[in-house]
Amino acid sequence: MGERTQADRDAITVETGYALLSAAFAAAVVFGVIAGPKLMFVMPYAVERGLLVAGAAAAALVFPVRVVTVLRRFSRTRGRPDQPDQPSHPGRTSPDS
Repeated sequence: MGERTQADRDAITVETGYALLSAAFAAAVVFGVIAGPKLMFVMPYAVERGLLVAGAAAAALVFPVRVVTVLRRFSRTRGRPDQPDQPSHPGRTSPDS
């Protein structure tokens, strides 16, 4: 494997940051959807506790799944020399148009 350029290192850093931030957002949304009814409705303590535990468990599962998905997609697209990083004609469907 060859040396990485500064642009490659920067791209990896940005993609890692994106993976972590989007995973945190997704985990927060999942937690809110599952545990949110606890704030809106009066429920028995056991049900409220169950919603909190289920929300935390689902968020703990969503976070690493999102990080791994984003980083795998990034690693697959970075290793293809036959595919340019950006299209030669943005917004066009063929070189003739």
